[in-house]
Formats: sequence, C-alpha cells, structure tokens
Amino acid sequence: MDWYMMNCELLATCSALGYLEGDVYHREPDCLESVKDLIRYLRHEDETRDVRQQLGAAQILQNDLLPILVQYPQESVLFDAVVRLMVNLTQPALLCFGKVPSDATSRHHFLQVLSYLQAYKEAFASEKVFGVLSEKLYDLLQLDWEQRQEEDTLLIERILLLVRNVLHVPPDPTEEQGVDGDASVHDRVLWALHISGMDDLLKFLASAQAEQQWALHVLEIISLMFRDQSPEELAALGQGQAAAEHGEDTRELETLRQRELAERRARALQRPSRHSRFGGSYVLQGLKAIGDRDVVFHKGLHNLKSYSHDLGKEMRRVPRRRQAAPESEPPRRSARNVRLFLRRFCQDFLEGCYNRLMLLVKDQLVREKAQQHDETYYLWATAFFMAFNRCRGFRPELVSETVGVRAFHFIEQNLTNYYEMALMDKKEAATWARRMHLALKAYQELLRTVQEMDRSPEQAVRDSSQVIKSNIFYLMEYRELFLALFRKFDETKQPRSFLRDLVETAHLFLRMLERFCRSRAGLVVQSKRVRRRKKPRAPAALAPPPPSAAALEELWAGLAPQLQACLQGELPLPEDVVPFDAASETPVEEQRAEALLRIQGCLRDAQAPQALQLLRSARDVWPEGDVFGPPDAGLPEETRLLREILFAPLPRPAPPEAEEAEEEEDEEEEEETVQVSEKEFNFLDYLKRFACAPVVRALVLLLRGYARNSPRTNHCAARLLHRLARDLHMEALLFQLSLFSLFHRLLNDPAAGAHQELVALAKFILGKFFALAATNKKAFVELLFWKSPAAVREMTEGYGSLCQGEGAGRSRVPPWTPQEEQELRELYWKYKEVEGEDVIAAILAHLPAPGRTRRQVVKQLVRLGLAGSAKDFPRERKGTRLVLWTQEQEEELTRLFEEFQGSEDILGNIMKHLTARRSRARVVEKLLGLGLVSERKELYKKRRRKSRGPGLGAAGAPAPLAQDSSAEDGDSSEEEEEEEEDDAEEGPMEEHWVPEEGAGQGLAHRLHQEGLAGPLRWLENCLRRTAGDREEDGVSHPVPLVPLSEENEDAMEDRRFRTLLRQLGLRPPANEQESFWRIPAALTPQQLRRLAASIAHHGPDPPGSSQVPPEPPKCPQDSVPEQPAAGLGSDSESEEPVPGPSPVQPGTKRRRELDSEEEEEDDNGSSGAEPAPAAPRSEEEDEDKDPQPLGRRKRVRRVEEEEEEG
Repeated sequence: MDWYMMNCELLATCSALGYLEGDVYHREPDCLESVKDLIRYLRHEDETRDVRQQLGAAQILQNDLLPILVQYPQESVLFDAVVRLMVNLTQPALLCFGKVPSDATSRHHFLQVLSYLQAYKEAFASEKVFGVLSEKLYDLLQLDWEQRQEEDTLLIERILLLVRNVLHVPPDPTEEQGVDGDASVHDRVLWALHISGMDDLLKFLASAQAEQQWALHVLEIISLMFRDQSPEELAALGQGQAAAEHGEDTRELETLRQRELAERRARALQRPSRHSRFGGSYVLQGLKAIGDRDVVFHKGLHNLKSYSHDLGKEMRRVPRRRQAAPESEPPRRSARNVRLFLRRFCQDFLEGCYNRLMLLVKDQLVREKAQQHDETYYLWATAFFMAFNRCRGFRPELVSETVGVRAFHFIEQNLTNYYEMALMDKKEAATWARRMHLALKAYQELLRTVQEMDRSPEQAVRDSSQVIKSNIFYLMEYRELFLALFRKFDETKQPRSFLRDLVETAHLFLRMLERFCRSRAGLVVQSKRVRRRKKPRAPAALAPPPPSAAALEELWAGLAPQLQACLQGELPLPEDVVPFDAASETPVEEQRAEALLRIQGCLRDAQAPQALQLLRSARDVWPEGDVFGPPDAGLPEETRLLREILFAPLPRPAPPEAEEAEEEEDEEEEEETVQVSEKEFNFLDYLKRFACAPVVRALVLLLRGYARNSPRTNHCAARLLHRLARDLHMEALLFQLSLFSLFHRLLNDPAAGAHQELVALAKFILGKFFALAATNKKAFVELLFWKSPAAVREMTEGYGSLCQGEGAGRSRVPPWTPQEEQELRELYWKYKEVEGEDVIAAILAHLPAPGRTRRQVVKQLVRLGLAGSAKDFPRERKGTRLVLWTQEQEEELTRLFEEFQGSEDILGNIMKHLTARRSRARVVEKLLGLGLVSERKELYKKRRRKSRGPGLGAAGAPAPLAQDSSAEDGDSSEEEEEEEEDDAEEGPMEEHWVPEEGAGQGLAHRLHQEGLAGPLRWLENCLRRTAGDREEDGVSHPVPLVPLSEENEDAMEDRRFRTLLRQLGLRPPANEQESFWRIPAALTPQQLRRLAASIAHHGPDPPGSSQVPPEPPKCPQDSVPEQPAAGLGSDSESEEPVPGPSPVQPGTKRRRELDSEEEEEDDNGSSGAEPAPAAPRSEEEDEDKDPQPLGRRKRVRRVEEEEEEG
C-alpha cells in the first residue's frame, strides 16, 4: 500500500507524532493525543484491517513508535500509550482475522498484514528496544504488592504481551533462506532479549511467590523462544567435539554418497562396450501395447528396466480434500551463541522454576482460570523440558511435578478429547490434529522418563517407576489409547510426523509392557465391559373406568338447573363454538362421533353452556337423520337429548400410543452399564489387537519414506511389523501389494545397506509368501486386499476352515442353491396375489430350508428380479390389527387360567397352550377384564427359594445343607443353579454373621473322602494364619482367599466347596470388582481357630489324595510392593498405587468331569450359595471367548460333555 493512498485523517495523525532526525526523534506537542487517536482508529477498523495495513505501509512502528519508546521512557503516560498501540499493531494475524481466509481477497489482506508483522519483528531485533523494556519491567517488579497500582499491573501485562506478539511472528521463508547456523531474525530477537536481561526477568517471574498471576504469560513466551529448537540438540551442545555434534549430518551425507556411488556403478554397467548410433528396435513379448500387438521398444536394452506405460503421461491431480496434511516447519539450527544461551536458560529453568511454574499452570487449567486451549503450552513444556532433562544427565527430582499418575491422566484426558473433537469438528480437524500431536509427544516423553527411571541407580527412583507402571498398565484406558489412534489415523488431517511419533510411542509402550509382564508371574489388570440390561417399559396409564349410573344421576341433578337457566336465557352461551376440526384429515361428514364425545365430555365436566351450544352447532352442521334433534326442537327436546348423550355408553377410541403399546409385547429398553472387573493379562492377546488392517496400513504409509525417516523411526516400524509376523505367526497379514512394492523399491535401492533391518524383514516376508503361493494359487489375488486375522487364517489353513460357526464364517450367509431359488420363485408366485397376508411370512413358513431370515429372503427376491427393492415388502406394524376376543377364546382363556392357577408361571403356561396368537399385554388385559385376577402382580413368575433351615438369621445367613434324596433331571438342576444365583444376588451375606460351632464338619469330612484333602488343608492354614495375624496386629481386615495352585482353583469353583465356605461364614465376592472370597473382619481369632479345627482331618488320608503343601493366604499388603517415600511415584499425599490381586500362576485348567459331581450333588442336595467368580484362567482357554458368568460356562461345558458322551 502506497503512503500517498492513506486516509487523510490518518495521515494527519501520523504527521503529528513527530519526526526522526538522524538518531534523534523530535516529538510534536500533540504526540500523546495522536497516539491515542491511532488506538481509536484501530478500534474501529473494518474487516479488511485497512487502518492496520495503512500504518504498516507507512512504517509508523519502525520510524515513530520505537524511537519514542527508546528516547522517552521516563514519561510514563506516553510510554504506556505507545506500548498499548504497539501491542495492538503486533497482535497475530490469526487474531485479527479469526482464521486463515479461504477467499482470494481476504487471503490477500491476511498475507499483507502478515508481511507487516514480519517487518515489525525485524525492527524489534534491537538491544536498545529490549533494554528499555527490560528496565521498565525491572522497575515495576521492584515495587511491593502494596505499592503497585493498577496501572503498573496493566503495564507489566502489556510488556509481556508485546514480547509474546513479537516472538509469535512466523519467519518469512522467502527472506530467510540461510543454512543452519546462520542467525535468523528470530535468533537476533532472542539475542537482543538475552543481552537486555529479559530472560532473567522471565525466570524471576516463573519462580517468584508474589508473581503467580503471570505464570501462563511466562510459559507462552518461553514456548515461543524455543520454537525452532530441538531439546536433544540443545542437550548435546558442548558435550563433545565438533565432529560429534554434527554426527547426524555426517551420517546423512554418507548415505547420500553411497547412493550416488551405487548409481554411478549401475550406469557404468549399463553402458555398452562400444558406441552405436543405431541402438535397434526390440519387441517385448507378453507386454501388450495400446492395440493387440506387443510393445515395440526403440531404445537400447540397458534402458529396458526403466520402461513403463506411464512414461509421457501427465500426473493426475490429487483433489485438495485427498491431499496429505502439510508437515510443520522442521526445526532449524540457530546460531551457536543463541543455542548456548538457550541451553543455559533451560538448565536454570529446570533447577529453579520448572516444578513451581508447571504446578501453577496446571492449577489454573484445572480451575478453568486460563483461556481456551492454553493447555497446549503446558503439553509443549512437558515434552520439551523433560526431554532436555533426560538427555542432559537425567535428574528426576527436577521434573517430579510432571512425573506421576496424575500427569499421565491429565495428558491422556486431553489427548482423548482432541481425538474426539477431530472426529466431530470436521472443518477444524487439522487444528485438532496439531493439538493431538502435542499431547502425544508429551505422553511419549512421560513414557521415556519412566523408562529412564528404571535405569536409575537409586532404589527409591526405581520403586517409583514400578508404582507408576503398575497403575498405568492396570487401567484399560491407557492400553486402548494407541489402538484408537491407529484405527482413526487420517493422512489428510494428520501429518506424517504425527504418525512417526505414534509409531515410536506405541513401540515404546509395547516394549515396556512386555518387560513388565515378564517381571511379574501374573499381571492382573482392569477390564471394562459395557453391559446392556433390558428393563421393561413403564406400563401405560389405563383409561379411567366409566362412571356408574348412580354417579351419572347425581351429575345430571346438578346439571339440570344450569341447563334450565341456559334455555331460559339467564346464562349466556359461548360464541364461536365449532363442532368439527377443519384441520383434521378426517372428513367433516365423519366427525359426528367425535362431536358426540365432545358434548358428553362437556356434560361430565359440568360445563352445561358449552354442551348446549355444541349441540345446536352440530345440529346445523349435520341436520340429516335428526341425530342431534330436529331443526325445530324445543326446550324439552334439547334437555332430553342432552340427558341421553350423558348416559350413552359411547365408544372412546384409545390414543395411538396407548393402542400400540397394548398390542406390542412387553417391549424392553436397553440401558448400558459399564461393568468393571479384573482379569489376568496376557501380552500376546493384547498384541493381537494390533493385528488389523488400519495398523498395518499406517505402518506401510510411514515406511514409504524410509529414506527420509530416522533410523529410530524405521526400527520402531519394522519391530511392530516383526511382532505381528513372527510373534503372532501372522505373516500373511503383511501379504499386501503396496507393501511388496515398497520391498521391491527397498531391495533395488543402492543405499539399502543402511537399512539392514528392513531388508531382513522384506526377505523374510517374501520368502513366506512364495512358500504359501506354492500351495495356495489364490495368494497372488489376496495381495490386492488388506486382510483381517480371520482372512489370514483362511488364507493359510484353507478357505473352508472358518465356515463351521467360528471367526468370520459365523456371520456368513449360506448360499442359495438352484433348487432353493426355484422353490422361492414358486412360493412367491403362489402367495403374491393372496390378499391380507404377508408374502414374506408365508414364504418363510413354507420354505423347506430352515434358518433363513426375512431379510435374506427379501434380498434374494430383489436379486432374482422378482421385486424392485426391499420397500415392496414393508413390515406389518405392530398394533394395527385389532382382533376382538370371541366367546370361545374367552372360555379357553378362563379354562387355561383355572388349569395353571397353581403353577409357578401362570402367564407363561397360558401363552404356550393358547390357540390364537395373542401378545402378553393383550392376555394380561383380558384376564384383568374378566376379573380372573385383580392386579398384574398375580401373574408374575414365582421364584422357588431353597429352604435355609432353622439356623437362618435375620441377616440372611446360610444354614446347614438340607438333605434331599429326590433325584432330579439335568434341566431341574440347571434351574436350581440359576435360582441359587438369583437368591445369592438378592440376599448377600452380612459381614457380622457368626457361624455356629462345628459348622461344616460333616461336609468337610465328605469332601475329604472325595479327594479334596489338599484344598481343605490350604483353607485350614488360611484360617489359622489369619487368626495369628489378627492376634499380633490387633486389627481385623477382610482377607481374600487367593488360590495359587491349580487344585485350589478347581476347588474354589466346586459348588460343594463353596457351600462349605458359606457354612464357615466366609464372604463371597460382593460385586463385579471383587474376584475372591474373603475371611470377614468380624470373625475373631478364637472363632477362626474353631472353624479350622472343625474342618481339620484327624484320620489317614484317603488313597489318591494329592499331597500338596499348605498354601498361606495372600493379603493385599503382601502383593503390593512397599510404598516408597513421597516423591516421584506419587503426585500428592493422597495418591496411592492401585492395589491389584496377587498374581496367579499361569497354567492350563484341567477339564473337570461333572457327571459324577452331578450325581453326588443330587444325593447330597445343594444350598443357595452364590457361585464365586472364576479365578483367572489361562489365556489359551480365554482366547477368542467373551467373558461369561460362571454358571453359564459350567452349563455350557456340561451340555458339551453330555453331547460328546451321547
């Protein structure tokens, strides 16, 4: 913008500021007023920011404002006004425009303002300017809190904002094209800031107790100071010779040199021995040209490898929405003196300011005192300074504020929030992806710091890292985080650098988790499952019963005087009463019944004038038939008509919602509850979650740039692929054409020697593929598709291996044979013309092949061309067929009710034997209408409860097992088990129930004879040891019974053994979060010793009993390592490690023979004990199975064994 095109008023205001003569600035008398006028003009600028652009073109800041600031710092009013104006002029362009404009005109204005900001930044690269600002800030900070005025506080904030704005200006790529090591504009600004002492003032603000309000301002300025720096390079600065400092550059140059030499050797080999001007023409057999003939090649044979059909074609333009996300500017290497002062700043900041500043910033973020998205500065500082500390001698006490479970939780929470917002806010997905990248880098640095703590020589630091890892690996959210990020990775929204950090972080997390599992015999982790429980809908409100005749007579007696007064004209009648609804879809001629109902409603509501007026209006609308009386009806006739309408039993239609609710069966709504439980962790099962197409696709995308990747990145990606291929034996998961194309490019790369790990992986995968291709000819076609684990199994074991009800074959629809298609056609043409019948329902009823669903039949009809679409066969809406009960059906219902009145499930038996199909709601309504039941509760299914014996107290404690000699079949025993579980859930055992003396002695003797001597001795020792511990400590806590041997685990799943535990007064798991039985705290040591004596065996062991040494109980205090002193592992005094159950020895469960147990259970009876949750099973048994209740698993195993024996 030209100076001469400025606004006249603006030009006059700028001229009144003063003039610069040499190095001396002479201000005008109206200088202060002119500065205030400029502030006022900026406040009223338009959306193009015209005032800002004119001031930038006139270089007001460089020629006027900065000289005034330098030469007149003692005039506080003028200094304050100039700082206000400069803060406004230097604010970021994004704040001025809100976002980067998309249209060309607005974008031009945006870039123009940005160019003026870059010129401002170059003008601020002056030691004099920062010297004046530093001195002014120093003087203000010297004032005590009582002496500091509000103007002083505002000036401190404006100086900090001015420094922030100047450092925030991005570099100009067209102007700054120097190599690494040259001083850029940003470096010169930083050097001026350092020479003026502003960096020392920033450290003072970060550490001073009285300057807490500037915490976020200081953190933002520091983040902008280190914008172009790498913490690893700063930490390595000065630690070795110059060659060591430039080791990375040397390696890159060596790689480029190897590639160049290899290409030169390849060209030398391709060059023919003698020159020939005519190279000849060749026919490439098997390679077709545009027509049907083979390609004719007119170049030398040494150029044959470079031939492609794509030569000479124009590159296809990629749409903008599919273009890869742009990468952020790579960190450049600043001048050495700038890096040295920044390294020293980092050291001082870590030693004196980091922990305090991060605590203040996090407190403001948690209390929502900060501005929106200010947590990104916290995330950046966490990643940067923890990386610097890790690379610079690693002192864990310097970063203790951001090392702990709370730091992990805060970062994981923000990362999850950014992830969800990126999925919802599509327009700003790239912005959310950048914030997600910051959170991911902070999470990665936390993991690296914890890994570094494991190598510390101090035992307390290592213990703290173990506590942190036990808490992190225990929770499910941290384990599922990387899977979600991999599956939702979008290269159009997230840059390649995000994928690089994601792969490196996932590799680090998997390696730490694998080592942690190896150091533990059995790792118990938290598992969450969404449980959908159905709840019946609230019953619809029943229509009010019609009033009795006596009530109507009483009501008419009260209405007669009102009607007499209306007929005689003493009471005025309402006007504009319309007896029909003109907006209704029902024609006016068909609304007479509704008019009668309205009149009756007015009469029953004691509104006689409205009823009389409605009657007369309806007579005028519907005069035919004299339904509302003759046209010349007199007063007695109208009174008689109103009385007849009041007493008439007019049918009232039910509302549509109620009608539908009556017809539908008891529809149930699903409510989701998160069920939290514990399970034994298996690393290979967790690794299988990564065996999916999105993860492999992301790794292949990252390896496409293997030549530009760092060795660390290539190693992490190759190691993840190696885990999927070798550890999980899923080599076929990597049989993909895009990956093979990458392998081909890698193996032909002259510099492949620098990527030996990738070359070894490529050779291994290719070897496995060609070995499989020798037996499976379809493997070449499979290269075109990304595969799932089920497809991998089919590809390697055979394509019919999963069709028998497992894996992916479970959901496959059986194909239609020609015979079935012909039968379908015949049935369709047979029932197509039948009126009033559902065609699909009739076809399903007569289809010979069972197992077909309505949807499959409809899709096949559409595929055969017999129907246009699935809309031709709409489902019949429930509640639309209103079928009345006939007299025979009412008599049948009455007979069935009398027959099954004494059964447990009256309604269920009636529904089974009822001839006509009716919904349960209709049957219940009819039973109420016939007066057979007075309320719905009488039809509820009755639960059989087991008799508990005379020892049952008010608390619901178990009594000794009742003897029952009646033999029951398998179905009744299963029902008993379900009822026992229900009873146990409804009435949990009280903590203070005390067993009787000698309880369980007879049952213990029988169990001892049946081979459970080992578990009984283990239980006896548990009781005795707990009694001794309670005598020594004087405190009683519930002690879990943790079976560590396989025999004890089997005993804890035995129903009779659990019955014994209940008789002894032990408590089963109270909820889903508990997995083990517990010795209650209410049992005294004397009672525990009496119980141990009652189950002790005093005779010789029966033959065949296992001689297993007694096993002491594992208390939570024994399973959790000793808590170190408050320091690195804990964020506060209240933070404790999550206590997990004792580790369980891995091993495969024995298959139990349940038939003999069933016979003995039938002989001995069973109690209403609640089955305890099964102890953690081996992962081989848990593989590919969903967690199920114990009773269901036992019933499934019992049915399977019965089928095998049958």
